[in-house]
Parts: sequence; structure tokens; C-alpha cells
Amino acid sequence: MYPFSPHTSEEVSFHTLLFHFILYLKRSVRVQYVGKETDGPYFQCSLPQPNNCHNPSHSSTRCYEHKQYRNGLKFCKQILSNPKFAEHGETLAMKGLTLNCLGKKEEAYDLVRRGLRNDLRSHVCWHVYGLLQRSDKKYDEAIKCYRNALKWDKDNLQILRDLSLLQIQMRDLEGYRETRYQLLQLRPAQRASWIGYAIAYHLLEDYEMAAKIIEEFRKTQQTSPDKVDYEYSELLLYQNQVLREAGLYKEALEHLSNYEKQICDKLAVEETRGELLLKLERLEEATEVYRRLQERNPENWSYYHGLENALKPNSVEERHKIYEDAWEKFPKGLVPRRLPLNFLSGEKFRECLDRYLRMNFSKGCPPVFTTLKSLYNDKEKVAIIEELVVSYETSLKSCRMFCQNDDGKEEPPTTLLWVQYFLAQHYDIIGQQTLALEYINTAIESTPTLIELFLIKAKIYKHAGNIREAAQWMDEAQALDTADRFINSKCAKYMLKAGMIKEAEEMCSKFTREGASAVENLNEMQCMWFQTECALAYKGMNKFGEALKKCHEIERHFVEITDDQFDFHTYCMRKMTLRSYVDLLKLEDVLRMHPFYYKAAITAIQIYLSLHDNPLTDDSKELQADTANLSDKELKKLRNKQRRAQKKAQLEEEKKNAEKEKQLKNQKKKKEDDDEEIGGPKEELVPDKLVKVENPLEEAVKFLMPLKHLVKDKIDTHLLAFEIYFRKEKYLLMLQSVKRALAIDPDHPWLHQCLVRFFKGVSESKELPEVVRTVLKQEITRLFGDSNAKSFNQAYLTKHSDSIPHRLAAAKMMVYLDSSTESKAAELATALDESLNNRTIQICTEVLECLRSAVLGDCKERVEAYRAECHKLYPYTLAFMPPGYEENTKIANGDVSTETEELANEM
Repeated sequence: MYPFSPHTSEEVSFHTLLFHFILYLKRSVRVQYVGKETDGPYFQCSLPQPNNCHNPSHSSTRCYEHKQYRNGLKFCKQILSNPKFAEHGETLAMKGLTLNCLGKKEEAYDLVRRGLRNDLRSHVCWHVYGLLQRSDKKYDEAIKCYRNALKWDKDNLQILRDLSLLQIQMRDLEGYRETRYQLLQLRPAQRASWIGYAIAYHLLEDYEMAAKIIEEFRKTQQTSPDKVDYEYSELLLYQNQVLREAGLYKEALEHLSNYEKQICDKLAVEETRGELLLKLERLEEATEVYRRLQERNPENWSYYHGLENALKPNSVEERHKIYEDAWEKFPKGLVPRRLPLNFLSGEKFRECLDRYLRMNFSKGCPPVFTTLKSLYNDKEKVAIIEELVVSYETSLKSCRMFCQNDDGKEEPPTTLLWVQYFLAQHYDIIGQQTLALEYINTAIESTPTLIELFLIKAKIYKHAGNIREAAQWMDEAQALDTADRFINSKCAKYMLKAGMIKEAEEMCSKFTREGASAVENLNEMQCMWFQTECALAYKGMNKFGEALKKCHEIERHFVEITDDQFDFHTYCMRKMTLRSYVDLLKLEDVLRMHPFYYKAAITAIQIYLSLHDNPLTDDSKELQADTANLSDKELKKLRNKQRRAQKKAQLEEEKKNAEKEKQLKNQKKKKEDDDEEIGGPKEELVPDKLVKVENPLEEAVKFLMPLKHLVKDKIDTHLLAFEIYFRKEKYLLMLQSVKRALAIDPDHPWLHQCLVRFFKGVSESKELPEVVRTVLKQEITRLFGDSNAKSFNQAYLTKHSDSIPHRLAAAKMMVYLDSSTESKAAELATALDESLNNRTIQICTEVLECLRSAVLGDCKERVEAYRAECHKLYPYTLAFMPPGYEENTKIANGDVSTETEELANEM
């Protein structure tokens, strides 16, 4: 597929290419330039043969510009039909490039290679070959082609420009600097030549040289001091940024003062001035700047931090005084009331919090809890918040005032509502879901039409471990305002977490394009939150193929975002948005740090590990194994169930085929309306193929590598790396992974399990080379002493005997090292004493799953007892509900029972 969008420099590149091609044909084709049109040069062309070909070169140019590639091929055929030019290299190359635009890659490559063999010294053929390689994203190969083209035409501007684009795309900064220098020598009058050369030095962190080049270029710009020129303003701001990054703060401040009148972005000038004055320790001037900025926007947190750094208060009282002055100056401001809560304590904290909460509750400000959420790491402050807000509720109920001793006016009824709304969130975050539900239910009874209340109720149930109930309440909230896209998205997200994928798709379809599948439209829009949640939902249902499809779709989005840089390499220099351009390049370098990619990569790696550990087997063999031990009644039940499933699958398949047929018709109609269809289709992601991959570990490594380079600070990255290398028996890479994990959190439960398995693997492996074994043993001794796996596990258990996650990790390893310790390990992991730390719904659920899956040995008798004990602690959690709870819920909701459905089918 030809990768360029309409009216970009790449199309101009092709146009120039065609121009060179026509010049090369002068030996055998008579070409006469007769004028110039708006879209490019106009040529008259006649061939030495009488074949009624009128102006084929110009016509092929027109066809390409209007994407009429098939007509363009006709004109190419007219030229090549002459026996004298049947093997003309450049014509064959251009025909191949045109075919590439139509998605016929194999034929295109054959033609271009044939043309190249016929004319190895043609820079046109090499250039076209580079364009083909670039369209397939083989950037390294494309660069080689461009370099070969330059051997035969070293001063070709278009090839140099194309080469520079690929070099900056691939971050070959040294090569980019050399190419930009050549372009500067060839076109010193073009500003893009200067700017590109300066950016090359900037990216290479030679800031002083970059600043000098920009200054030399700036001197050539004839701009009146009174004239407003946005592009010149952006150049000045970029120059100032380079000076700051070079550490030349004094020069940067002088530069800012000298050219302040010519800079359009006055806010950026003030913020930069404040930053520079702080760097230069000119604190009085910095104070004035930040006070001016405060007046401009009293709700900007960074201005208050800048003012603090300028005034340098010596005590908490002096620091608090800064904000008290701001309260008087900006009485309606919320930020000067909120920020002191971060550093105040005791009575001062209570007093300041009292003012802040009263103002917000009186106004009816829903996000007030969110603004205070960061304070919940401090237990003392949490106690004060609870005491204060509970007192508000009591007083408001009795006398409609915040305090019974207040002489102020009475509060409206809505104030009590927002207090209860706050308390519901407060008790939810500290893990008291029963109290939280009481408060939110009271609020809903008083105001049953307020959407925010239903949102919080859904969130409480989610945190309590009952995502099904949470999804129902979120659906209730969505029903109150079906035009709100935020509520719609939240509802879909909760449905996906509850495994209700079809319902979530229907929910999203309310805001997707009509006439198209919601899932496909969301994929087109790169709606990655939806795809991430879908992947997790499918993974939870063991539909690994569908989950992998979503992960690969997300990975494709990031590839597309990276490729989209091409549009900006030329655009930003043309529009002089240089600061944004440099920020874009830095962002692209760390793009795969984004949480969306991280979640997708982690999910994909976990699935591939599971596929490696438990390869998919033939369904018929599984069926035979399952039915061998069934009674006649159970077998009959199973057959009926299979028939229903088969019938349902058939209906779904028919529905899917009908939708596909409809979409194909729409596509065909669209194709007829367009002059030509550009490019071939992308390779389809088929779940069955994805799940039956030959080497799952190699696929997992592809997702892992970006994380190892960009997400080094997260321990899960290195632990997943260990899991992959453990299965591949790469002991040195395993050692590297555990060492990196140890530097982040040496006491992590998962890391402990990895270390024990690593110790055992090293001691038992007989295929290790002696040199590797020596290195591994030396490193193990240096890190952990002379202890073996069992003693290491026991020491870990002794150190963390009061923490449930650590006890579980140690218990797993006890069974792993010695299966005779099953009883002791199960007893260790299932303890739920109040004295133990880190007792959460998540860890208790994990323990229950370990008991059921026999990870802790044969502990079937303990499962029900442990479930019942957890149910007492967490009564709302779905995982701890008694057996038959879901069936009873379905019957209560009016669902048809399984037995009734079976009888109906049999009849």
C-alpha cells in the first residue's frame, strides 16, 4: 500500500520523480515543455511509434494525482508496448510503484527489481525501490536504497529530503545531521534547511551549537518589532528553550526580555521568566512574576509552588501565611484553601479543612472527595476528616447547620445530600462497604434522580468485589441520562469487567457510527480502553484467541501512532511549531510506556505463557476424556447442551455472515464511488490462528522487549521476563531479571517465588555449561549467602510472618520444594487473623483459587470452610458467595432455569 496521504511532500516527491523520468527518456522520446499549470509542469510527449498515444506522461501524472492508478497503468503500458522501451528500467520502476498503490505488492516488487537490474545506475530506480521498502515499513532497507540513489545523483534534493525523514523516524541522529548539512549547503536560502540542521544538533544534545545556528538564521529574518508574526514568535520561543536546556539561564532571560514584544504567547513568556528567575536566585523578581500569574489564574497549582520557592518560608506558619494572603485576595478560590492541607497537621489542619469542606458542601461540589483523596495515606488526617464530616451530618439533620453553635444561616437540604455523598465515598475507600452503602442508599432515597449517587453505589459494589451488582447500578445510572457519553462509557466498562461483552458492545453502539459494527468502529477510532477491558474479559473467560486479537489491535494502534510521525517531520518545520515538534519526538521515544500498551502487553504475555504451559488439544479428544466417566443421564444432559450450543453458534454465524455481506456491499459501493482504492487490506487478525501459534514464548518476547526498555521501574516487567526466560531455560537472562526486580522491591511475594524456582533450577540443571554454572553460583552467594532454596524460603516466611500475601508465597514454595508439606502450607495460607496485615478481597480470592486449583496440594476439605470464613468478612464479594447463589439470582430476576430449558428442548 502506498503510504502517503494526498498533497504531502511525498506526492511532490513522486511528481519530481516523474519529471526526472521524463528527462531520462529524452534519448528516445521527444519531450517538449509547453507551459505550467497549477498542479505542476505540463509536458507534451510523443513516441517514435504511431500508436495514437496523446501525452501519456502528463496523463499518468494527472492520474496519479487524482488517484486514478488504473488509468495511469494504461499510459505506462503504452510506453512499454514499444519494443525499444519494453525493458526501460525507470518506466518499469514507476509502473511497479503504481501497482504498489493498488496493493499488488508482489508484482510491484518484481517490476521494480526488474527495472533496477536493467538500470543499476539510475537514481530514479533506487529511489522508487526505497519508496517500496518504506511503504512496507522496512525503513533500514529504504535508507540503503536512498544512499545508493545518492551515489548516482548526490545532490538530488528530493532524495536527500526523503532520506532525512527516514533518518529522523529511525532516530539515526548522526546521519540526520549529515543529511541536513548537505541540504543546507544545497539550499541555504530555505528556512527548513536551517531549522532542520538546528534540530539535529538539539536532538544530539549539542545545545550551544543548535542555539548558534538558530541565531544565525534569526538574523536573516526581516521582521518589524511592531509586527505580529506567529511563526517568528515560535522561532524565538524555540530558541529560548534551547538556551534553557543548554543551562544558559542568564542568556535565556536576556533573550526573553529583548524579544518579548515580538512573542505572541504572553503567558509562556511570564511562566518562562518566573522559572528563569528562580534558577538565577533572583527571588524578589520571581515573587512579583508569580503574583502576577496568580492574579491571572488563581486556580493554577504550579503558580503557588513557584511562589513558595521564591519566598522560601522557614516554617509551616510562614508557608501557611502565603495561602492565607491568597484567601483574602481570592475569596472564591479553592486551590489556596486546598494546598495547605498537604502540609498542615493537628488543629491547624482541622481548621483549614473545616473552611474548605463547608465552602464545597454549601456550593454542592461533587468532586470534593476526589480533591482530598491524596490525604488518605495519612491515618491521622483520615480520622479528622471522618470526625468532622460525621459531625456535619449529625448537625445538619438536627438544625440544618454545620454546627449547632453556629450563628450563621441555615443550609439548604442539598448540603446534607452532598455530605452523605462524601461519607459514602469515605467509608468505601477505608474498606467499610456496609456503612458506605447505608449512606448512599439514604442519599438515593432523598434524591432518586441524581446520577452521581448511582455512580458511587456502583463503585462501592465494585470495590466490595461484586462487579455484577456494580454493572447493574451503573446501567441504572446510564438509564437516567442516555445522552451522556461519559456515563455510557463507564457503564460499558463495568459490563466488560463483569464479563457481559455483548451488552457492553450494545451500550457502546449508542455512540458509534450508524450502519457499522460497534466493535469495528471503536477499533477504527483507536478506543483502547474498550479493547483493553475486552481483552481482560475474554482472558477471564479463557477465550484466549479473542483476547489476543484485542491485544494485537492495541499494538497496531501504537505502530500507527509511531508511523504518523511522518506527517509532522515536514509539517512542523513548515509551520514553525518547533517546540511541539521536539516534544512529539520525545513522546514517541517513550510511547510504549503508556498504560494502554502496558496493560495490553502484560495481558498478551500472560496468555502466551498459559498457552505454553497448557497447549490447546483437539476438542474431540477432550470430549472423549470428559464423557468416559459420565452416567447415561449426565451424558444425555451434555448432548442436549452441546446441541443447544451448536444451534446458537450456527445462528450467530448466520448473523455474522449477514453483517459481513452487508459491510462488503457498503465497501463495494464506496469503492465504486472513489476513483481508485489505495492499498491492500491489512492482514486479518483471526483468533483461531493467534491462539494456535507455534512458539508462544517468542510471541511473548515481542511484547516484552518495549517494556524492558521503557517500563524498567515496574517490577512486573522483570518478573514476567523471568517467567518467559524460566520456560526457555535462559539462566543468565533469568539472573538479570531477578537482579533488576530486587533493586525495585526485594520483598515482593512474586519475586520470592521466582527466586526459589531459580535456586532450584540452578541446583538441579545438568545441562548448564560449567562457566555459566560458576557465574550463577557466585551471584547467588553474593546476593543471598550460602542458603539453599528451603532455608531461603523459611527465612522469608519468618521475616514476613504477619503478612498474608507473603505467607501465601512462602506456602506455595513449600509445596513446590516438598509436596509432603501440603497440610502445613494450606494452614499457613488460609489464616485470617485480625493481627495479619494486607488482608484484602484480592489476596483472599487468590488464596481460595489456590485451594481450588490444588496449588497448595489436595485441600478440597478446606475450600468450603475458607470460603465461608471469607464470606463473613466480605459479605458482598461474589467470589465468596455460597454455592448456587448465581442460579438463585437468575431465578429471582425472572431467568428461565436450565432444567426447564432442557425439558423444552427435549420436547
